[in-house]
Order: sequence, then C-alpha cells, then structure tokens
Amino acid sequence: MLTELHIQNFAIIDKLDLRFDSGLIILTGETGAGKSIILDAVVMLIGGKADTTFVRTDSDAAFVEAVFQLKGPEKEAVHFILNREELMDNPDYVVLMREVRKEGRSVARINGRTVNVGLLKELGALLIDIHGQAEHLSLLDPRAHLGLLDRFAEVGRPLSDYRQTYHSLLNLRRELSDLRKAQSDSDRRIEMLTYQAEEIESARLKAGEDEELRKERDRLANAESLAQNAQEALAVLDEGSPETPAATDLVGQAAQALATLAKIDAGQADLAGQAELLLDTISDVIHGLRDYLEEIEFNPKRLEEVEERLDLLHSLTRKYGGNIPAVITYGADARKQLETITGAADRIDELEMQEAKLLEKLAKQGTAVSEKRKSAALTMSKGIETELDDLKMASARFGVDFQTKPDLHGAPMPDGTRIAFDQNGFDRVEFLIAPNPGEGLKPLAKIASGGETSRLMLGLKNVLAGADEVPSLIFDEIDQGIGGRVGMVVGHKLWNLSRSHQVFCVTHLPQLAVFGDQHFQVQKLIDKGRTLTRVENLDGEPRLLELSQMLGEVGEGTLRSAHELLQIARQTVKGKK
Repeated sequence: MLTELHIQNFAIIDKLDLRFDSGLIILTGETGAGKSIILDAVVMLIGGKADTTFVRTDSDAAFVEAVFQLKGPEKEAVHFILNREELMDNPDYVVLMREVRKEGRSVARINGRTVNVGLLKELGALLIDIHGQAEHLSLLDPRAHLGLLDRFAEVGRPLSDYRQTYHSLLNLRRELSDLRKAQSDSDRRIEMLTYQAEEIESARLKAGEDEELRKERDRLANAESLAQNAQEALAVLDEGSPETPAATDLVGQAAQALATLAKIDAGQADLAGQAELLLDTISDVIHGLRDYLEEIEFNPKRLEEVEERLDLLHSLTRKYGGNIPAVITYGADARKQLETITGAADRIDELEMQEAKLLEKLAKQGTAVSEKRKSAALTMSKGIETELDDLKMASARFGVDFQTKPDLHGAPMPDGTRIAFDQNGFDRVEFLIAPNPGEGLKPLAKIASGGETSRLMLGLKNVLAGADEVPSLIFDEIDQGIGGRVGMVVGHKLWNLSRSHQVFCVTHLPQLAVFGDQHFQVQKLIDKGRTLTRVENLDGEPRLLELSQMLGEVGEGTLRSAHELLQIARQTVKGKK
C-alpha cells in the first residue's frame, strides 16, 4: 500500500509530504484547491505523461516520490520484477520516483536507481489503480480479465493440472518437429552421411600414421643419396685406400701406442682408456652404418603407395577435420546420425500416438477449466449487477464474453472441431457492460470515463475484491451525478472495499466522506502573491467543521447534520471491523 507521498514544485504545490494508513482515505476541498493536481502527480509517478506544464513557475523541475509497503498478494509479482531488473533493496518496501524538468527531460527511478518509464509503468500497474483516469484502469485492459476471473473462480488446481499437460505436449511437439524436419530431407542426408561414414571407415585411420608416413616417404625419395653418404662414411671409417689408411687402423695404432705409454707412465692410463673407448665407438658406428645400408631400399612402388596414402589423409583432414583424430570423430558422429535418422520414422509414429492422447487429456482438462470459469462468470455477473443496483444503476447489465479460436492442430472437441489453446486454456475472456437500458453489452474499454465509470469500477472491485491483487485504489469523480442517499451507499461500499485494499477517494459529498478512516482537507492559499496548496489531516472537531462546510454554510444546523452523518456511518460499519 501507499504509505508516503512527497510532491515538490508540481503545479501549484510547492512542497507536500503526506503519510497514509490502510483503510479508506478521503480527500476533500473546494474545486481548484489541488485535489486533481495530487492525482496528476500520482499518475505521472506511475508512468503517465510527464508534461513540462507540471513544473511550478520559477522552478527547475517537478518532483514526485512515493513509498509503497509490500505486504499483500502483489508482493510476489513486484519482487519478480525487482529481482529481474536487479533493483531489489528492502523486500518489504519499494520507492518510486519521477522528475520532470522545465526543458522537457524526465527521469524515472525505482529504489533510487534510474529506469525507463516503461518499467515504472509496469511496476506501478501492480501497486495502484486510479479510477477516473481511464488510461490507468487495469479493469479496462482485457488482458487482465482472464486472471481476475480465474482468481474469482478459484481454478488454481484444475488450471495447474492443465498447464502440466500443456507443457508436456509442448515438449513432445518440439521433439516431433525436430524429427519431422530431419525426416523431410532424410534421403539426401542419409546419402551424404553414408558416403562420409564409409569414406572415413574404409580408410582405417590410425592416429599419428601421417607423421610416420612422411618420414618413410623422405627415406624412400632420397634412398640413393642416403646410401651414397652412408657408403662414403663407411669407406673412411673402415675401408681406407692405398694412399689413406682407414680411420679404424689409425685410431687402433694410436690406442696401441698409448697403451704402451701407460705401461711406462701409469699417470697416462686415462688417455689410453679414452683411446680404447674411441676405437669401440667407431666400431659401433661402422656396424650401425652397415645395418642402415641393408635397410635402405630403392622401392619406387612403395614410394608411390606412401604418396597415395598421404594424399588420402590430406584429403580427409581437409574435409572432415584438421587432424586424423578429428576425422575419426567425424566419422563416428556421421554413423550415429545415420542410426538416429533410420529410427526417426518409428519414433515419429510413437510420438504421434502420444500427442493424440495428450491432446485428448488436454481437451478434457481445458473443458473442465472453461466450465468452472463460465459458472463463476454467471455468479460474478449477478453479484456485479446487484452492486450496480445499490449504486442506482439498476438497469445496468454485466456479462463475460467467452471466445475460442479454431485451429486445425488444436484441442479436439466432442463436436469434431479443434480449437486453439495456450497455457491459460481455450478461452479468450472480456468483461462487457450495458450501463443504460436499450444498449447492448459492450467492452469495458468502450465505456466513457467519469462518475458512472467510477461507480461501475466500485461495483466490480467489490465483487472482485478477493481476486484483485492491486493493493491501492484511487476513486475520482465517483460522486458525480449522485445524491446524498446514494452517497451513503457508495461510502459504505468504499469502506467495505477498504477492508481488503487501501482506498483513496476524492469527493464533494459529506455522506461519502464520513466513512473515511483518514480524512485530508486540500486547501488553496495565496502567500506573497503565489498560489499554494496545503493538505491537512483532519480529525475530531476540524473534521466535523469540514463536513459541515461540505453541507453548506457552517452553522448549528450543518454541524448537527455532520455529526449525525458521522454517527450513521459509525453505526453502519459497526460490527464489521
């Protein structure tokens, strides 16, 4: 509910700080005192037009801020938005602010953080309804009607069962859609995947073989050069020539001489050992060269085979991956997809049977929800017409229009037709009203604003009190065109409504004002040549004087009448608190 309202430099309001309680809050005052200006400020606060004409003369900006306490069914919805936008501060309160500057720029804030006006409007719609300002009536939005009717009809459990089936059907249809899409081009895909899988599988790839093949190719392609170099090294090391002895002979001679030297000079034994080691090493190199020469083959056919294999590997890696492991994985995936496509037809048949069963179940559950809605709609219509009768709109009729839309893929009905459905069922619901005799039922949005609309909304709100989650309601012009007797009825109904909602009412009727739990008087003053608005919270004698003045010139008679009205109001609501 709205607990604090701060207005600054807004039209003729220089500064206004108001605190509100729960219950019925009455605002009274002379015409032009500023009551409508306060409402204009609230409208701007919750996302209405921010007009530069609102900025007080000689001021830079107009400022409106409100604190809302969250303690009713609106709390969950408000928390959802605050968490979604990362604006959560105190879980029990939310602060809205709107500022319009004289150059035309406006600023919106939620919990002190700047937001766009659309978000302010979205949140404001959950917190307050202003009746008398048609653009802010939630009941005039057909999209809200189904939710209100559902809460009035208490369809929570059957609707929950329906939605469970609905979401199961959606998941099944998504799988069906994917399978049908895969099947629609299955011939082409099967041909392509079969070719890819077989091409990769027939290659019998092994990880790392490309590197081994490249090494083998280099040996085969350079066999003559390799053999020549190895033979030259072998000749130098082991064969020699008439002019030049072999390296092994020369090193052998050196080793023998060092061995003789070491026998004489034991200190040179290490040198002799190193010479022997060098001779052994040369012998090992010679043996290695001979083995290598035997391995070298001049095999053009094998070279051709290796080149062809490397070309195949290059082609496969270029088409299916950057390396052999990636190609192997690609082939496995292709084979898996082939198995899926091959089994798709059987799966589609299975899912289509499941879909038919779910549609039948959905049709039964949706029909049960619709029947409960229609039964509740009759009860609601009668209740609203009774309320309107009390409000001297005896000829008014109220109805709920139910519409469905045909759909070839929709829920099957007993008559053989199929109708569209969504998560809320089959029904498209809209509230209709015929306020005057001879007029047909028309959508609420077509009804003109003013006192009649406010009374209509009061009747609706009273019947839908438990279903309507908006915590704070403002009624403006509700007393337009009604007299004192009806004013008492309206006041009593507003008081009843204020037991479940915080209700604000701007009125000129004392018969209505006497039902208020809080009574604020709005006055217009002239101070130093400037017009100002002042608001005073009335109680006791000041309130009695205001009620007396609303009846006429203050005197003994009007004071007595005001006192009697207060007594009647107290007696009327006695025992209902």
